[in-house]
Amino acid sequence: MRILGLDVGEKRIGIARADSDTRIAIPVGYVEVNGSEWQEIARIANLNSTAFFVVGLPRSNEGTETQQSLFVRNFAKVLVEKIPGAKIRFQDESLTSVVAEERLKKSGRAYQKGDIDAEAAAIILQDFLENFSTSAPSEVPEAKIPDEVPTGVMAGVVSAVTDARDTAANLTKKQSDKVKLKTKKAKHKMKTATKWVSGVAILLILGVIATGVALFIKEQRHLAYQEWVAEQEAQMEADVFNFTIRPGETIFDVEKNLIAVGYSATEVKQALEANYDFAFLKGRPTGATLEGYLYGETHEFYRGTPVEEVIKTYLEGMGRVIAENDLEARYAAQGLSLYEGITLASMVQKEATASDMPTVAQVFLTRLNYGMLLGSDVTVSYALDVVDPYRQVYGDNVGAVSVDSCYNTRLYQGLPCGPISNPGIEALLAVAQPTDTSYLYFLTGDDGLMYYSYTEDEHLQNAAVHCQNLCSVSL
Repeated sequence: MRILGLDVGEKRIGIARADSDTRIAIPVGYVEVNGSEWQEIARIANLNSTAFFVVGLPRSNEGTETQQSLFVRNFAKVLVEKIPGAKIRFQDESLTSVVAEERLKKSGRAYQKGDIDAEAAAIILQDFLENFSTSAPSEVPEAKIPDEVPTGVMAGVVSAVTDARDTAANLTKKQSDKVKLKTKKAKHKMKTATKWVSGVAILLILGVIATGVALFIKEQRHLAYQEWVAEQEAQMEADVFNFTIRPGETIFDVEKNLIAVGYSATEVKQALEANYDFAFLKGRPTGATLEGYLYGETHEFYRGTPVEEVIKTYLEGMGRVIAENDLEARYAAQGLSLYEGITLASMVQKEATASDMPTVAQVFLTRLNYGMLLGSDVTVSYALDVVDPYRQVYGDNVGAVSVDSCYNTRLYQGLPCGPISNPGIEALLAVAQPTDTSYLYFLTGDDGLMYYSYTEDEHLQNAAVHCQNLCSVSL
């Protein structure tokens, strides 16, 4: 189980991480306190697949809580609100910043104030791992060492003195006196020996007991820690669910799948229609949905995570792909805006397998340049999903291709009015870098292969030879 340690300050928050198996805390970095720290902490937690936080709690030299302690407790309260399912444990952080700076100085490398915060977070987390703090299972009480050594230990010495007394009583007085004198001397020697032996025996026994107790406590603490970790992991697993958006799925699929994992239809609808503050969304036409912008990936979420947070995760994925691949500039080189490029990529995603996507993108781009209808059946199918999802009105393909919708590229020239699916990386890159060919037609044959042609006659011939069944499938 991963655990994050936080050193909370008013300007920066140091972050460290550790694994419950290795139990070694490692500095991760720090975030600035500027209003976006919650989102950044949530991102780091998501990357580490955890919502378990150990937060440093400052105290005075007398061990009492301070005004800064109240600040940290309020921070933890907000953190739980911002990251539903977050589990918080506090750990004393007295002098951690001082120790952290001393460590960094000894390392000999250059460092900034934020590095001190990250190192302090690592110290806090390491202390928690080693001492379990108050949040871990209660430590096994120390076993009590017996106040007295068992009497049997000295039984041999006591028996010798008793035997001497019995013998003296049975002898003549003179002999008895001699024996008594010897006995007295023996008793004195025995007392001295007894004290010495007793002291050694007690020390040995105490040493054995202390060692045994220490080993017992260590073993019990380790077992308790393992049980605690297992309980935490079981609870975390129970609180977590996976959600996947696959390339080619539509916003209708996403809506249905979100409801299937437990969200209500109302909250899903509201989340999909909400406004999200991402720069790449600003170029969309008024009234455009999030179709095409929910990047296909699998993520883990905690039960109770607001739907808006789930949606934001996939929007962040699309933003990352757009930025990393410079898609806006590369689409501009093809004469397309970002929105148009994503729209075309959503068509390519539905039309072809990965290896054929660059050539299919080339066909569509060439037809756009020539002012030809794109004539894509997948856009017709999407149009039907919008206006007649249960195919109650348009029961055959002849009627379907005439559906009056801005998504119908068999009826209207140019790109459809928006994306028709959520494209994956292959389709997005295919539009950015299409093949250097000049085909005008393509179709998928019954054998699953793609057939290209330059003229309509060639296209019809390919259809007759290679697409007798697939080309007649209902839209």
